[in-house]
Amino acid sequence: MRRYTALIVFLILAAGAASFGATNLPGPFYAALAKPAWTPPDQVFAPVWAVLYVTIALAGWIVWRAQGLGAALWIWFAQLGFNAGWPWLMFGRKQIDLALLDMAALWLTSLAFIIVAWPVRRTASVLFVPYFLWVSFAVALNFELWRLNG
Repeated sequence: MRRYTALIVFLILAAGAASFGATNLPGPFYAALAKPAWTPPDQVFAPVWAVLYVTIALAGWIVWRAQGLGAALWIWFAQLGFNAGWPWLMFGRKQIDLALLDMAALWLTSLAFIIVAWPVRRTASVLFVPYFLWVSFAVALNFELWRLNG
């Protein structure tokens, strides 16, 4: 059981980022924005993020078990911070431009995690690939929202 205590901590950290994001829901602000035709329906976001938060937690836990508090885990914490900050900037403060900067930082730290975690545990890197792809899509969407509503 002791082996999985850290996993529970990583799941709680990821859930904390999700919960913080959930305190800043899209609401009327997002509904009123001009959106590109390729914007997914609103009901897609929650299930996708739910799965991604589990993979984020697993990747962090795997690196923790392999290396402890090294460079990969510091990057993991940084990306989690950018992840949690985006909904606050986008929906809480209604700052599409700042949210785009945050999303770019999230993209960079997610990519950095994949690269830095690869020699530590390839499984952790692979678990981050769907997240990185989703964040890549989110950067493009955030950019279009900024462009269309600038």
